Amino acid sequence: MSDSAAIEAPLESQPGPVVPRSRGLGLTLTILALSIGAGCAVQAAFGPVQEFARTDLNLSDMQMGLVQGMATAIPAALLSIPIGWMADHSNRVRIMLVLAVLWSVGAAASAFATSFEMLFAARMLSALGLTVVLPVAISIAADICPPDKRGRSLLLLSMGKVVGIALAFALGGTLFGILSARTEPLFGMAAWRVTQLIFAGGSALLVLPLLMLREPVRQEVEKTAVGFQASMQALWDRRGLLAPLFVGQIAVIMADASAGIWATPVLMRTYGLQPAEFGGWMGLVLLGSGLIGTIAGGIAADAGLKRGGGRGLLISAVIASAIGVPAALFPIMPGVPGFALMLTALLLAGTATGLITATAIAVLVPNQFRALCLGSFVVVGSFIGFGVAPSLVTIISERVGGEGALAPALAGVGLASSLLSLIAFALAARAAPKQA
Repeated sequence: MSDSAAIEAPLESQPGPVVPRSRGLGLTLTILALSIGAGCAVQAAFGPVQEFARTDLNLSDMQMGLVQGMATAIPAALLSIPIGWMADHSNRVRIMLVLAVLWSVGAAASAFATSFEMLFAARMLSALGLTVVLPVAISIAADICPPDKRGRSLLLLSMGKVVGIALAFALGGTLFGILSARTEPLFGMAAWRVTQLIFAGGSALLVLPLLMLREPVRQEVEKTAVGFQASMQALWDRRGLLAPLFVGQIAVIMADASAGIWATPVLMRTYGLQPAEFGGWMGLVLLGSGLIGTIAGGIAADAGLKRGGGRGLLISAVIASAIGVPAALFPIMPGVPGFALMLTALLLAGTATGLITATAIAVLVPNQFRALCLGSFVVVGSFIGFGVAPSLVTIISERVGGEGALAPALAGVGLASSLLSLIAFALAARAAPKQA
């Protein structure tokens, strides 16, 4: 089988354990990772400048929490299951192309928002593409990799996400500092708006390699009914494993999403820093925690699966989630170094558990239910993790002391979420089969 055929095999090809050669496999995974990284970058680039957007548009913390949280949750909740179903039964590469266009247009629209409503709508459009693309990409990656290498293959996709977010903070903060120092605004626009526009253009260029890909052969297809109702029933039959697995990872998302959204305001309000002062090292924190967490998660997933099947795989998630419990206290550390160290640990643990969870679904759930399962997870995870948790932080802070109480409120939500994830992953590990 040639390298080009490895990434161009049509959906109708004969079933079987067809595995691409390493170069074709690496090219496909790299393109998928690059696309995910581009989407994550345009979404995360709003983080370093959100305080300036809030001031420019005269928004409250609650409104900004909705823009950063619920705007992500709503499209994921509405479309993740339908798109997951489509990914199980249609051309996934074409779906990814459409989603990439949506997040690039949404990011560009954010630059021209003049009200809360317009900004919310633009962020929804951007999130619509990004939040549902991961199940599609994971489904493709699972079909081009043998089961015992899926942890390492998903590692590369996770690295794309990590690098995209890290570059967004590092380059976004630096770019904003350069633009805000100009005597005359570039394009006559505020610096935070131009930053969003530049990232949107960069994303549009980085997703072009998706045009090189073709739909891969589907592997491990069970000979059972694949109607929507039958698929949902198949997932329900696996609820003993999937329910605690979902709760565990959703709780991780709650802690990590709240941290990602509110870390910048805490740094500015509590520690008195500006984006140009923390953008660089925050980028390193995100990059370092993401890369280490991704590598550790991928290696632990494959090693755990080899030693103890599904149960061994999920024991790794239990260990990682335990690290996140004390790390959730990062917002109330007495100094910036402690803040950075604990945030690194929290994000490292979250990245590792995310990859382990994705690997567990890729290995333990049959092909024709896999993307639907991931889509169902995105629905609940996005709505609670991105929609509820960030707003919960603002509700608690307003109750206990207003904007000045943001740091302890963030620590409280993160600690409770991390404890919940530890308990849930322990239950999932008990329910997992000893043999995958």
